Amino acid sequence: MFKRFRSQWFLTFLCIACAFLGLLACQQTSGHSSTPLNQVAAQPIDYSRNAPSSRDKFLWPFSSESIWNMPIGSDARYQAAGIKPAPRLRSDEEYFFKLNGSDPRRPVYAPGSWRKRCRGKKKFMKISLPVPDNLIIPDARQGKTPNNASAFLMPDGRTLVQLEPLARCEPGGSIYGWRYFPDVDIYEDGIGGAHFGSGLSSIGGSIRKGELVGDAPIRHALKLNLWGKKYLYYSKNIPGYRWPADRADKYAAKQYGGKNPELVQGTLLAITPDITVSSLGLKTQPAKKLFHAFQDYGAYVVDDAGWNTHAIPLENSALKEFRRTYGYSFNSSKGPFYEDMMRVLTSLSVVSNNTPETVGGGGEPRAPLAPPIRN
Repeated sequence: MFKRFRSQWFLTFLCIACAFLGLLACQQTSGHSSTPLNQVAAQPIDYSRNAPSSRDKFLWPFSSESIWNMPIGSDARYQAAGIKPAPRLRSDEEYFFKLNGSDPRRPVYAPGSWRKRCRGKKKFMKISLPVPDNLIIPDARQGKTPNNASAFLMPDGRTLVQLEPLARCEPGGSIYGWRYFPDVDIYEDGIGGAHFGSGLSSIGGSIRKGELVGDAPIRHALKLNLWGKKYLYYSKNIPGYRWPADRADKYAAKQYGGKNPELVQGTLLAITPDITVSSLGLKTQPAKKLFHAFQDYGAYVVDDAGWNTHAIPLENSALKEFRRTYGYSFNSSKGPFYEDMMRVLTSLSVVSNNTPETVGGGGEPRAPLAPPIRN
């Protein structure tokens, strides 16, 4: 009888201990919540919370059905992208301007070269832009040759002129940059632009000032630059790009070295629905915001990063705001934010059925469509 009592007592103790340890583990992993971890992690972004009823066309451009505003759909088909951690995370800074017709008009010329942009006036871009004399965008310099994709909203309030790489080295001087043509209407689909590795938009998909800080979610698709030598595919049958891109780099046949035929300029990448912030162990607020944007809207490959890095295009002022807000740089090769972003970017999959008829893969959108533009 003593043996039976001891066995029962031992089983009771073991059950209590297991229950206590299970509760403790749940609290430690879910922020001291009694809700099971999988239920906490599965909660999506509530896009209806403080949802805007209208939008500023310059800050949030193009039609609601534009590729830049269309969420990932429930019918999206995912294939592994095979993206690996890169030794560094970089920004691809972009410049956007609303032009005032009262400013002096200055001619736009093709850059003298990739490294000496503000030299020469051999090729006129057949346009002059009204810009203030104090607008300066520095030339390239040793070790820094940014793409400087740019968009200028003309005084008519709808025409977008797009240039890359933008430079203006002297007050009141000429403006330099290859021009994307034809010009784009900010009220329409906005696919094309001056990311000349793909022919995709300078302003569509860019992370704007205010979007990497605060609690509001990012409500549009993003853009991504990958190293062509490592990731972007080229063959005679698949010439380095797919819709919505209309081109690949001129050197694609010789320098693209990717092995995945699905991963080219114009590929839409997204995070599958089963992956969560918790499952990736993300710690930093901006990485969590980007995670949800990648999962709910995805990101289009728009340019070759040119070296072993993953680069995210964003507005120049957003980069400065990021540093002021968080106290560290977006451009990084170590630290919690860099580590988080490598987890996010290596979780990306190809949305293989992204087409003009099924933008984002089709089906029920993961987020509401963009609200109407305020006139």
